[in-house]
Amino acid sequence: MLRIAMIGMMAVFLAMVLKKDKSEFGLLVILGACVVILGLSLSKVEEVVGAVRKLEGYLGQGSMYIGILLKMVGITYVAEFGANLCSDAGYQAVAGQIEFYGKLMIMAVSVPILMSLIEMIGNM
Repeated sequence: MLRIAMIGMMAVFLAMVLKKDKSEFGLLVILGACVVILGLSLSKVEEVVGAVRKLEGYLGQGSMYIGILLKMVGITYVAEFGANLCSDAGYQAVAGQIEFYGKLMIMAVSVPILMSLIEMIGNM
């Protein structure tokens, strides 16, 4: 975690220095730092996937819900990452549209859970 924080802080300080003369280079530094941090973060995905596989083994038929939950989390992270990059670049309208689309995708992915809940209530 310390390494990630240091990369982020160094990128921000460098971008602040570059902002005075060449603001576009500051944006590129921030974008590069975001990509590096994202790459380092993805290395932890393997651990999470292993834990999820173990959890799926315990759930049996309910493992479908874990897959949907993981899709929803993935959509959230991707939408937030893209929206933050656009917002930092000064394009708040695009950031808002990315967030809106992310929310729509989460609703679309969650439809099977909603349908299953409605069926369960109907069977009572």
